Amino acid sequence: MTPRAARGRSSTAAMILATAEDVIQRKGYSGFSYADVAAELRVTKAALHYHFPGKAQLGEALIATWGTRFTEALASLDAAGGPALARLDGYIKLHAEIIGKRKMCLCAMLAAEYQTLPTAMRAALVRFFDHRQVWLEGILEQGRSEGTLQFGGAARDSALLIISALEGAMLLAIAHGDLERFNATVTSMVAVMRGPE
Repeated sequence: MTPRAARGRSSTAAMILATAEDVIQRKGYSGFSYADVAAELRVTKAALHYHFPGKAQLGEALIATWGTRFTEALASLDAAGGPALARLDGYIKLHAEIIGKRKMCLCAMLAAEYQTLPTAMRAALVRFFDHRQVWLEGILEQGRSEGTLQFGGAARDSALLIISALEGAMLLAIAHGDLERFNATVTSMVAVMRGPE
């Protein structure tokens, strides 16, 4: 989940996206402005507007870029194959990598401000979380079939629980300045879901 240049974008546009992503992960969407990004990149606000006419267009591009990186990471986990528990562990590690940098998932930061976001950004966020949920449902069903994961009810409900637990654990870890809170949540969650040895 390390930022990298978006395919098909100029190096300037890619730098704008990477810088805006960093600022939003620290300040939130409403707390950042083009002036913040321009100052960090030492370019004019006009240069930002050339690539992204408005804050909403930049926000949509950020969600798309973040979503692409997440999708590629999930595809890598799928390509590696293996038991569901190993793939779930890989999914958790994506979040651990983010919180290890004392940052939040970009889309979780944006979701906290959902009601104030432009309509297109809201729709993009829903798609991002829906994709993650569907992927997790598949992993959970695989784990149930293998006997490596146990959970009650529908896989959909447990997928939502995993997403909520990870994002919430990241929030609490940041708020308390204590990454162990994230690790403790993950350990408890996996212990509950792990099938009998």
